[in-house]
Amino acid sequence: MSRRITINPVTRLEGHGKIEIFLDDAGNVERAFFQVPELRGFETFCLDRPAEEMPRITPRICGVCPTAHHMASTRCLDDLWKVDPPPTAKKLRELAYNAFMVEDHFLHFFFLGGPDFVVGPTAPAAQRNILGVIGRVGREIAGQVIRLRREVRQMMETMMGKVIHPVFGLPGGVSRGISEDERKKFQPTGKLALELAQFALKLFNDIVLGNKQYVDLVLSDTYTHKTYYMGLVDERNRVSFYDGQIRLVDPAGKPRAKFAPRDYAKHIAEHVEPWTYITFPYLKDVGWKGFVDGPESGVYRVAPLARLNAADGMATARAQAEYEKMYQTLGGKPVHATLAFHWARLIEALQAAERMVELLDDESITGSDIRRLPTATPEEGVGVVEAPRGTLIHHYWTDPRGILTRVNLIVATNHNAAPMAMSVEKAAKGMIKGGNVSEGLLNTVEMAFRAYDPCHACATHAIGRTPLELTIRNREGKALCVVRR
Repeated sequence: MSRRITINPVTRLEGHGKIEIFLDDAGNVERAFFQVPELRGFETFCLDRPAEEMPRITPRICGVCPTAHHMASTRCLDDLWKVDPPPTAKKLRELAYNAFMVEDHFLHFFFLGGPDFVVGPTAPAAQRNILGVIGRVGREIAGQVIRLRREVRQMMETMMGKVIHPVFGLPGGVSRGISEDERKKFQPTGKLALELAQFALKLFNDIVLGNKQYVDLVLSDTYTHKTYYMGLVDERNRVSFYDGQIRLVDPAGKPRAKFAPRDYAKHIAEHVEPWTYITFPYLKDVGWKGFVDGPESGVYRVAPLARLNAADGMATARAQAEYEKMYQTLGGKPVHATLAFHWARLIEALQAAERMVELLDDESITGSDIRRLPTATPEEGVGVVEAPRGTLIHHYWTDPRGILTRVNLIVATNHNAAPMAMSVEKAAKGMIKGGNVSEGLLNTVEMAFRAYDPCHACATHAIGRTPLELTIRNREGKALCVVRR
């Protein structure tokens, strides 16, 4: 019996990763590692560039997350030049961003993570994809999903110039507004997004919540971690994607801290391990205690479920009703079940769709006052938005001419890096027993990271060198030798 199982590459995520599982003599899991072998170097090669180029450079990090990086970068420039955009510009930014949230959350549910539930976690691999989902929900609904993606992207292209590489956000505003004809043209897209968000929640209710086996899997200890949670909230502590303060709650759901984005470094530090290129953020005042959960560990989580746990509610009426239903169904707040990220993601898609409709019904969004020119001398700025995958932080330092001297990016997947590693190992130990391994069983291990909707293309931090090192240990854990590349 092989004592080592490698899943390489892992599937249905953005970026690259692999899972290494090591078995003991009885065929049970001794250790499991979730490794990220790819490199990104944006923090380095952005240096010495004009800061105003960053909203056009950072979207190149990833083809799935460009709008999140574009908007975080734009908000960072607002802070860097100490300029507050006019109300119309803020509404336009929020409209574009909520459209992006709808599209991205639907992408994950219907194409990436959702097939594990809609089709089945141990169904044949060839069926666990969008084609299997189409077979389950029907071609008409699938056509509506594809239509929505097309229309949302056309809307974003109209507003932002490009979908993948936007040219929209400027310090103090946006590059263009929308006309009254465009507002009316976009309104049916907002209503379609609302209809499909409600359908997706009904689908989740019927297929997942209506299946005791699925509910038991969601609530099982195998997929449970009791951590801190973090997310942006508005002035009423409701879930916010575009603007607000960062709120932390402890594993019991009690408020831990609430702070302005530019104060993030007072609360968050990053830990580094030699076996991966991803960093592991943790809470400074609790400290790094390793890959463990509980109130004594500084590990925290972000992304949809974390945002709902960190907030007191949703910002729109229909999403609030679904929020209350989720917590009532899963035993109260906070929910620690990793697989519940999927449910929370659909509730967020509903809020984003509702907000799209609200903004498109607001005739003032067609106003012409879309930018305030900055006049301050730049020095340091921080911009934070909630990416679909969690809290996204851009932090820039410049000289008085606005030339970048230092850049720090803490990407959503960075925040969840430690929880993902913990989730993969716990799932492997819970699922693999006695050396009995099947392809479907290994997929249930992959489900532990897939719930977070990670984007490893965004989250790695190295350039020009490959400092990865391999430590070879004996069964007692003693290091025998270290190989450095």
